[in-house]
Formats: sequence, structure tokens, C-alpha cells
Amino acid sequence: MPAYLIAEITVHDPAGFEEYRKQVPATIAAYGGRYIVRGGSSEVVEGAWQPKRLVVVEFPSMARAKQWYASAEYQAVLPLRTKASTGNAIFVEGV
Repeated sequence: MPAYLIAEITVHDPAGFEEYRKQVPATIAAYGGRYIVRGGSSEVVEGAWQPKRLVVVEFPSMARAKQWYASAEYQAVLPLRTKASTGNAIFVEGV
């Protein structure tokens, strides 16, 4: 069953975040992940949620999503994001 990373990101340092954007795709691909949404425009249709940037990544399974997040490859890149942005992220199983 596929699993998804859903992240809401607010970028505070665009230059620093750009370096993260360049490096993270290879880590995702190495664990079978693929971008579904990567920061496109969004429109609120219900509620008060005003996300600045949304990312949705599909992985083949929850196990692979968790392996990616804990991997040495991603952990080496993660500080680039945490220095340049704030946000929330969850893993959710799909259908």
C-alpha cells in the first residue's frame, strides 16, 4: 500500500532552501519516492488554513517512507531545510 509524505513549509531563507531543493530529490528517488505536489499554487476552498508551500511525496509503502526519512542521505540534507524554513510534516497511508 502506498504511503505519502505531506508537508506544509514556510520558507524564511530562499537561498538556503534552494540548496535543499537541489539535493533532496535524489534521496527521495533512492527510496522509490516521487513527487505528487511540489510547491505549486493552492487555493483554500474551506476553512482558514493558509499554507505557504505544500509538498506531497508518494512512496511505495510506509516502511519505505520511514526508511527514507531516517536514512543517512536524507538526514545529511535535512539541516538545510530546518535552517531555511519551518513547517509540519506527516506520513499517511494511501489506498
